Amino acid sequence: MSRNELSYRFLFAGGGTGGHLYPAIAVASKIMELNPDSIILFVGTKGKIESEVVPKLGFDFKTIWISGFSRKLNFKNLIFPIKLIVSMIQSFFLNMKFKPNVAIGTGAYVSGPAIWGASATGAKIMLLEQNSYPGLTNRLLERKADQIHISFEESKKYFRKTEKLTLSGNPIRSEIKLIDKIEAKRALGFNSDGMTLFVVGGSLGAQSINEQIEKNIDVFKELGLQIIWQTGERYYDQYRKYDSPNILIKKYIDDIAIAYSAADLVVARAGATTIAEVSALGLPVLFIPSPNVAADHQYKNAKAITDADAAELIKDNELNKKFKSALVDLLNNPNKLERMKANIKLFSKPDAAEVIAQSAINLAEKKK
Repeated sequence: MSRNELSYRFLFAGGGTGGHLYPAIAVASKIMELNPDSIILFVGTKGKIESEVVPKLGFDFKTIWISGFSRKLNFKNLIFPIKLIVSMIQSFFLNMKFKPNVAIGTGAYVSGPAIWGASATGAKIMLLEQNSYPGLTNRLLERKADQIHISFEESKKYFRKTEKLTLSGNPIRSEIKLIDKIEAKRALGFNSDGMTLFVVGGSLGAQSINEQIEKNIDVFKELGLQIIWQTGERYYDQYRKYDSPNILIKKYIDDIAIAYSAADLVVARAGATTIAEVSALGLPVLFIPSPNVAADHQYKNAKAITDADAAELIKDNELNKKFKSALVDLLNNPNKLERMKANIKLFSKPDAAEVIAQSAINLAEKKK
């Protein structure tokens, strides 16, 4: 078979948050590992996480004009129909030029026009759904999909074309692997024997979690706790004053594997990507699900894990009452932390990226 015949073309669309972007990156990277002659293009929007992360990884990147639809009445909503039409036209011509064999959508608003354009130009369509409650974009694109890869069994009831569904799990990046804990702590400038807390509210940050960390700073100091605190870009300037030898303040952590490796306990939202990562790595975690998501899917995801004694869970509206005591109890209970580490691994699907990447390559072969 010639080189040209092996050069399958894959278009990825999804972003806005790390939860929609990083599964796409994991699959794209695995495709390149399995079939190095593949040609990959990412489609996203300007000013979002994908516009910064994707080019750094060496993938080609194009933007379209689309933006999200706000729940509040504002000017952006008034011009949304115009943005949608322009973005569909942009996507059509972009796909005509790139000619993907397979287009892979990972949700979020950018996937809609980009995947529609790929379908209109004859590409095979694959959708990745990370959450237990599927997003609107993937539900609208279901009819055009050849395959839909889901991460939770619960997702099945929300799709009509069940024959298209495969429970593959949520793919994580291959570089997310634990290194030696002592080495990781030293790399971050921490004491190698100090108890370390990793606080991560998602790529955009979480206001309520940040407020709790600030509120309990003195408690953490008394405990001798070391903190890796990813505030999110919008909150960084508010909390950067706490940066110190024992508190590392970051807008965003590019090498999250080091943070995970150093962590004795993780405090996090219950986004699908975070769940996939901590499960694969076997990390003890205190989940604080975001209340601002469709069908409260973060709580449902975290509750299933908590019920299996694989994590702890506090509702966002109960943080003031429960956060301090729950965190201190966990830090003082090493046996429970070890039990959680073992149990959470049962929720991991470590081969998800390879399964999905191979499926994408198989679809490309059919398109050829």
